Amino acid sequence: MKQKHADYKMVSYPKIRRFMAAAFRSAQHTPIMHGLIEVDVTRARAFLREQKANTGESLSFTAFLIACLAKAVEEHKAVQAIRLGSKRLILFEEVDVFTMIERDVAGQVPIMASIVRAANRKTVREIHQEIRAAQREDVEKVVKWLQFQPTLLFRPFFWVFSWIGRRSPHLWKKYVGTVGITAVGMFGNGAAWGIPPALPILMITVGGIGEKPVLVDGHIALREYLSLTISFDHDLIDGAPAARFTERLKELIESGYGLPDSTVELEQAVAPGTSKKS
Repeated sequence: MKQKHADYKMVSYPKIRRFMAAAFRSAQHTPIMHGLIEVDVTRARAFLREQKANTGESLSFTAFLIACLAKAVEEHKAVQAIRLGSKRLILFEEVDVFTMIERDVAGQVPIMASIVRAANRKTVREIHQEIRAAQREDVEKVVKWLQFQPTLLFRPFFWVFSWIGRRSPHLWKKYVGTVGITAVGMFGNGAAWGIPPALPILMITVGGIGEKPVLVDGHIALREYLSLTISFDHDLIDGAPAARFTERLKELIESGYGLPDSTVELEQAVAPGTSKKS
């Protein structure tokens, strides 16, 4: 309940935030290696704007980034290694991408976790549709269930879950995914990086987009650059393979990976009789 005073206002600390805080603290001793890069997204954003003008559909930029992330991980599976005890690592074929999505619950907009399963086998448009469907899911029961859980048990729960997860990679994959992406940059303007809290998975933090003058074919041109923070668990991945993965991810984003296929899918949805291109 809100309480108003002359010089301040008291509001409740949401249970979902306390739950997430416990999750962050359970992994705070993980040795995280961060890489801050800029990626030219001029081509990708121009394609998205052109597609919206031609079709009226606003394709999710986050869905595009998830598709690029999943493809890069598929080619460099070591970056999504999950521990099995102290002597083994599990490298899954599927790339399950953990992300946070805003949902409307009783007039409030809590941030809830969602996992795009086997994202490396899905197109940008399929991922886009999955995100939109997740935003419409009824999660009010989950929020109500959380309200009745004692806050005191949150931190022990995550410690126990982390212990079990190291012994059951399939359980970890089911509930946490194999990699993660969080898009904080969508809430602001201009270039900016974010440093995520320690999490025991590969995490991509999407920052802001800013314009920079660069030399293109002998001429100065304004290009749009996305700020990305790529965070690795240094217990599981060394700098060299992390750098190779980062370079591949950058190439995929800058090339607009998967976006032309989304247009073909849309055309086929509009005209079901159209044969699919090989």
